[in-house]
Amino acid sequence: MIKTNIRILPCLVTAILLTSSVSCERDDICPGSTPTTPSLIIDAYDKENLESSKNIFGLFIVGVGQSEALPGYVNVSSSELILPLDTNSNRTEYQLVRDSFINDNGTPDDSLDDFVDGNYDLIIINYSVREVYVSRACGYKYIFENVTVQLDQNDTDPWIESIQPLNPNQSVENETETHFNLYH
Repeated sequence: MIKTNIRILPCLVTAILLTSSVSCERDDICPGSTPTTPSLIIDAYDKENLESSKNIFGLFIVGVGQSEALPGYVNVSSSELILPLDTNSNRTEYQLVRDSFINDNGTPDDSLDDFVDGNYDLIIINYSVREVYVSRACGYKYIFENVTVQLDQNDTDPWIESIQPLNPNQSVENETETHFNLYH
């Protein structure tokens, strides 16, 4: 009986290995070209000439409650904002700082008390989140529906004039199109 078990064990191991290698299908690998959860895209325009794209100079963007700036938005000039939205909430808030600079707080030799200074405007993005099945390999992605963007009404020195959706009941389903226009 022991000899029989010893002979069966290699056959069983071989059968398991063959089954596991054969069961992997083409769709078990998610291609890099597969659309994932999109970010909100906002284009900046001149408030005096609504058709003219206008860079925001010295732009610094940080999520409210975050300690780090949004990657790619540390004292840059840009007319396009690509903002990720929180999939675990129905609201995301960002501080957009124009003409940003590092304030050394009067202590140039101590960087621990430095902070970002400039003209801060708070934007509040509200939406509903819908989970969409992509494939077995890629899993799920999220799309955002009924997206609205509001400016903080308590700001005494706003640099953003307005933010307008391109479509009524704006949704964010892909990263290839602009969703809102910002006028400054």
